[in-house]
Amino acid sequence: MADNKRDYYEVLGVSRDASNEEIKKAYRKLAIKYHPDKNPGDKAAEEKFKEAAEAYDVLSDAEKRSKYDRFGHSMGQAGFGGAGGFGGGGFGGFGGGMSMEDIFAHFGDIFGGHFSGAAGGQPRKPTRKGTDLRITVKVSLKDVMNGVDKKLKIPRLVACEHCHGTGAKDGTALKTCPTCNGTGTVSHVVNGFFGPEEHRSVCPTCQGNGKIISETCSYCNGTGVVKKDEIIEFHIPAGVEDGMVLTMRSKGNAARNGGVNGDLLVVIQEEKNDELIRDGNDLIYNLMLDFPTAALGGTSEIPTVEGRARLKIAAGTQPGKVLRLRGKGLPKMNSSVKGDLLVNVMVYVPESLTAAEQSAIESLKDQPNITPTESTSKRIFSRLRHIFNKESKGE
Repeated sequence: MADNKRDYYEVLGVSRDASNEEIKKAYRKLAIKYHPDKNPGDKAAEEKFKEAAEAYDVLSDAEKRSKYDRFGHSMGQAGFGGAGGFGGGGFGGFGGGMSMEDIFAHFGDIFGGHFSGAAGGQPRKPTRKGTDLRITVKVSLKDVMNGVDKKLKIPRLVACEHCHGTGAKDGTALKTCPTCNGTGTVSHVVNGFFGPEEHRSVCPTCQGNGKIISETCSYCNGTGVVKKDEIIEFHIPAGVEDGMVLTMRSKGNAARNGGVNGDLLVVIQEEKNDELIRDGNDLIYNLMLDFPTAALGGTSEIPTVEGRARLKIAAGTQPGKVLRLRGKGLPKMNSSVKGDLLVNVMVYVPESLTAAEQSAIESLKDQPNITPTESTSKRIFSRLRHIFNKESKGE
């Protein structure tokens, strides 16, 4: 299909380096020339009108124009995922069955808004939407690790069961709107490009319903909604992070006098863990070793999200060394990837000693393996400097 399309610059009659203002002026000229009101029943003119709109949709958008200049009509596949747009070209975003009303709605502002509802198109009835609800839910690291199902009682506005959300007594106390005579739309005449034009818009009295309430529902005072505590069940997926907002569609307040429900916004608040520190998908644990274990080696018990684990400590483990337990961190949301548990080793230096302890340590003071050599000091300082640099960079 792309091979049969004319070059968009040729369609609008502009050069390839035309400015946005030149493109806009060229499209406006063609749109006036081939407008359906000026060419009633002329299919060829309608196709010209659509062709000009398609060209303008691409060339008036900097990103689309850049891709079109590079790929031509294959841009639909190269940059926007293939099908859709005007006549299947993939540019306009209207889908295959694009109508004249779609064009008027999309480009009407270029003519000061006078195209909306033209060419026999009916104005769209506005859809009422209830307000959103926002709640904060606390989660533990275990919840983050495995995901968790929540069941909460939440006060929200629901459709009145006595009037079925209409606001009218028994849901039937309605009468034909006197403003639009039940059509839901009203017409008015404006001076258009081709003389007086009749335009239709949604009736301001009934909001497009065609009916108004003759007697209000006494249970909801005509609002169509009542407050009620409802049990809401939802799932919090593994890998969520503090401050993340999960949206539960249509779980918010009902709209007044009919419409669609708002959404429930669930704000995640992560509870602080007494032992583990979260760093993205990794967990950090500060392990304090006594000197004998650090020097001689041994084992140490450390916490994980799902319990305790024994960690082997190698002889000669230095302060500042980081031991990594692969896959013992938290999962990445919507992924099988897991972070690690990083054990940051610290060595405890006694603050007070008994005489026997002091004597024992003094007896080791001048031993060759106790006193650090210059190379040992450099190696330890280098490791500590590397850790400090990573922390200062926020890594």
